Amino acid sequence: MAVAPTRAEALSLFRSLLRTARQFSDYNIREYTRRRAVDAFRENRVLGDAVAAAAAFADGKKQLEVAKRQAVVYSLYAPKAKSIMEMKLQ
Repeated sequence: MAVAPTRAEALSLFRSLLRTARQFSDYNIREYTRRRAVDAFRENRVLGDAVAAAAAFADGKKQLEVAKRQAVVYSLYAPKAKSIMEMKLQ
């Protein structure tokens, strides 16, 4: 029987995903990663089944590891010029 993650564990995973999203230098990738995290947590907010919640939490941890690896790769090949969206923000 799978144990559902606690609220603190879920919030910790959410914050880690958002922190990892901020590491991307490219605006489009950064916003896509952030948006995917927010959408996934909103979608899975209503999970009442412990097994489904545990599966969603495990998937989130896998996605976090993928995002961390991709952030390292993207940092190695960061674009020299900023996008127009980043220029507007400054």
